[in-house]
Amino acid sequence: MTMQLSYRRAFSTILKRDLVIAFRHRDDILNPILFFIIVVSLFPLGVGPAANTLMKIAPGVIWVAALLSTLLSLERLFKHDYNDGSLEQLLLMPCPTFVLVLAKITAHWLITGLPLIIIAPFLGVLLNLNQDSYVALMLSLLLGTPVLSLLGAIGVALTVGLKKGGVLLSLLVLPLYIPVLIFATGAIDAASMNLPYNGHLAIIAALFFGSLTLAPFAVGSALKVSTN
Repeated sequence: MTMQLSYRRAFSTILKRDLVIAFRHRDDILNPILFFIIVVSLFPLGVGPAANTLMKIAPGVIWVAALLSTLLSLERLFKHDYNDGSLEQLLLMPCPTFVLVLAKITAHWLITGLPLIIIAPFLGVLLNLNQDSYVALMLSLLLGTPVLSLLGAIGVALTVGLKKGGVLLSLLVLPLYIPVLIFATGAIDAASMNLPYNGHLAIIAALFFGSLTLAPFAVGSALKVSTN
């Protein structure tokens, strides 16, 4: 019981710390959100205002924009802590590394993923998204965006020691995002045709629980390698 309390205390401490730091640097919060809005808003200008065309591309546009916005914010997940030396101090704490890693990934999702979920329905209106697809859109984002943060953290941990690791990070992470993108857009398309999409969401949920179970350990090991 005491050990569980210490784990919870360590988790909450790191989570609060990262949230406080993020709110002190509001650009880190606003940039991915503005990028998400701008990317989605450009498509009606590029492909034209035809309602049927926008309706067809809406699921893919929203999800690709969410994916790229998450990727844009990933590098700061461990980079600042690595640069000022606090990452090494965190790894030396008398607490399992996966607890600390999970806290930092949770903070990243709260700062990046949750705002995207809130904004997505309004952008769906802009793209004339089918009315039957909004529930599927919200559920797919709710299950899928944590997977983006969890898998992305692995790439960040592997490249945190590199001075210019942004391009390498993209090459490592983007292939891992493809299954989430396929099943999320498939669920939204199925909902627009009044077809069952529970199977798509079940696969995304399986990806989420699998990533939640394995990714923190992989990130912890990668950070130890990168900081040595």
